[in-house]
Amino acid sequence: MDESDNLVPAEIIEKRIFLLRSQKVMLSVHLAELYQVEPRVLIQAVKRNIDRFPGDFMFQLSKEEFANLKSQFVISSWGGLRRSTPYAFTEQGVAMLSSVLRSKRAIQVNIEIMRAFVKLRQILASHSELARKLESLEKKYDTQFKIVFDAIRQLMAPPEKGPKKIGFQLKERRAAYIKGK
Repeated sequence: MDESDNLVPAEIIEKRIFLLRSQKVMLSVHLAELYQVEPRVLIQAVKRNIDRFPGDFMFQLSKEEFANLKSQFVISSWGGLRRSTPYAFTEQGVAMLSSVLRSKRAIQVNIEIMRAFVKLRQILASHSELARKLESLEKKYDTQFKIVFDAIRQLMAPPEKGPKKIGFQLKERRAAYIKGK
């Protein structure tokens, strides 16, 4: 069996990329699982090479961030009780992990993770481009379809008066009631 047969499909990697602090990140527990190492081994390797991981490459989740992230998932795959919150690695931090974890698997998994980050960036870029084109079309055709928009607004407006009654209407005087003595 070829080692590339053991690699993780891109869909699984993509599901492990989260948006935290306005950055796309992967958590240390998930990375350790992908690299097939214990989470503590991964963190020990990072701490031995902490100079390679500045704040924009890696940060530790706050308890609130971790609780919020866990609450988004019905089935907890976070490994039971924890003494500390996991670390989050940005794309650059994940790339740096391959120099810290020197196994062939780590290198191959990192290649797949980098491809997933690139694919995600391309999807986001095409989405924003589509939104820009739609906005441009709305501005361009708004004046040409002004009559249509005005007609739709008139149809949506509530009627000015209640409906007119049809037929003969008899207005009777009310009966005067006699008050008791």
